[in-house]
Amino acid sequence: MSAAPVPGATPPSDGERDSSDALEAATQATRGLQGLSAELAARVPQLLEAMRSVGTGLELHSTLDRICETAAELADARYAAIGVVSEDGEALSDFVFHGVDTETAELIGRLPDGHRGLLGALIHDPGPVRLANLADDPRSCGFPAHHPPMRTFLGVPIRVQGEIFGNLYLTEKHGGVEFNDYDLNMVRVLATEAGIAIGNARLYEAARQRERWIDGSVAVTTALLSGSDAEEALQVVAEQARRLSGSAAGIVLLPAEEGGMEIVAVSSDHPSQALGMIIPAESEIVAELLGGATVFVDDASTDPRILTDLARDYGPAMMLPLQSDGRVLGTLVTPRARGARPFTDAERTLATQFASQAALALMMAEAQRDRERLAVYEDRDRIARDLHDLVIQRLFATGMMLESAQRRSVVPEVQVGIGKAVDELDVTIQEIRTAIFALQQGPAEAPSGLRTRVLREINMAAVPLGFKPTHHFVGAVDTVVGELTGKNLIAALREALSNAFRHAEAARIDVVVDANVTLPDGQRGVRLTVSDDGVGIPEDGRRSGLKNLKRRAESLGGDSWYGPGIGEDGDGDGTTVVWQAPH
Repeated sequence: MSAAPVPGATPPSDGERDSSDALEAATQATRGLQGLSAELAARVPQLLEAMRSVGTGLELHSTLDRICETAAELADARYAAIGVVSEDGEALSDFVFHGVDTETAELIGRLPDGHRGLLGALIHDPGPVRLANLADDPRSCGFPAHHPPMRTFLGVPIRVQGEIFGNLYLTEKHGGVEFNDYDLNMVRVLATEAGIAIGNARLYEAARQRERWIDGSVAVTTALLSGSDAEEALQVVAEQARRLSGSAAGIVLLPAEEGGMEIVAVSSDHPSQALGMIIPAESEIVAELLGGATVFVDDASTDPRILTDLARDYGPAMMLPLQSDGRVLGTLVTPRARGARPFTDAERTLATQFASQAALALMMAEAQRDRERLAVYEDRDRIARDLHDLVIQRLFATGMMLESAQRRSVVPEVQVGIGKAVDELDVTIQEIRTAIFALQQGPAEAPSGLRTRVLREINMAAVPLGFKPTHHFVGAVDTVVGELTGKNLIAALREALSNAFRHAEAARIDVVVDANVTLPDGQRGVRLTVSDDGVGIPEDGRRSGLKNLKRRAESLGGDSWYGPGIGEDGDGDGTTVVWQAPH
């Protein structure tokens, strides 16, 4: 049976206002009810109550649920649904239903997308449709497995401010009878009222969405300028972007020294193996991102431009440049799960603005850290000069005096004792010279061997600590530990030594790097242990640094934890931080 025309009515044009639509539809419904039985006339109060019901509440999805339920009751239908037309007008971006239980819906699986069948036809030809049997309509393409049987059908368009929002579908009128003209007229009135309610809900949702993105931008700016380390600040950017965009993950990439882009922050429900991964420069999409382009991907799992296996778990994705004053600092990526709805134009605009604000905050934070770093370098240069010009010269002079006294002494025990003292002075002078060399090195001059890098961190920490931490290596540290794990181990060591200096008030620190560890899952790995005899971690103390250590380890398939330290007589005072990961 083909679409049935509405008696005495012409379809409203897209330019008509919602109030005119409501008046026209209500007039038709009233005319259609004149002279009818009391039973049918009694449906007018039901219609009015239905119109009042759909207008309550402002949350969009609950409004759609309420419209479906109300329409089913009004037309005495078993099933109801609303198909929301996508922004490009070619498919359905959402599908809300009533009458199908959760278990059946799960068995059916994927919701209709509007690319084919009667629902797809109604997207391109929005108008009232009434069918006695869906299977008889040539546009019908049947139902998927486990779908409940449906014969009778009634569909009307829903317009919001003159634009097609979607279609309201009703099926299976109780009693097995067809939907009649009165059902159609009243559902049209309800659809018009629903358009007004949806318009209000969309405005409310848009205002709330803007408010959330603004709050997120404030949180990012506060985190970046509060003195937190760069890694923690980038993690805040990833977490906020993921939460605000409703994505499966939030990822921050920065340009890598060897080319391409490196993943430096990841926020997701599950520990990610992506942290530290390099996206090769050969990727077409990397060239676009480094050029400051904004890239929107419909399905990351199938996009040939993305040369990484990470994309196989994701669908729609936004790749937004962290760009300020013409400088590209990095890229913010917010992918949704495969099969999830695409990002709307409003979401893309808000996310782009968020990325710009985050980039500005990153630049301000970077400038702040540069000033602090310059002050540290100036102080390090002064300390290095003082160590060289004053301390070493005095120690050297003291050593010469002792050697002279040793030659004049005739007591063998005194000669031996003085000789040992001179040897200790020589060792001390060598250690001070190593510290001076470390102080004068820039970040780009870091040696490549893991053992040497560990020693460099220890020597650098010795200056602010006032003493040199002890160290011990187990296994072939330089040969078995990979570059990515080694890089993260050095960052973990730096964090642990920094915490010990700033918070522990320690007089002793032990550093152990063990490359012969077997991890709980059976893999061979490396373990870093940093123990001190300080005051320990207070109950209400900050633990952001420890969280960073754990996140780094988990991203590599490892773990990190802390426990009692190495206080006097083994009393447990202080803190021991353990960090481990596969080679």
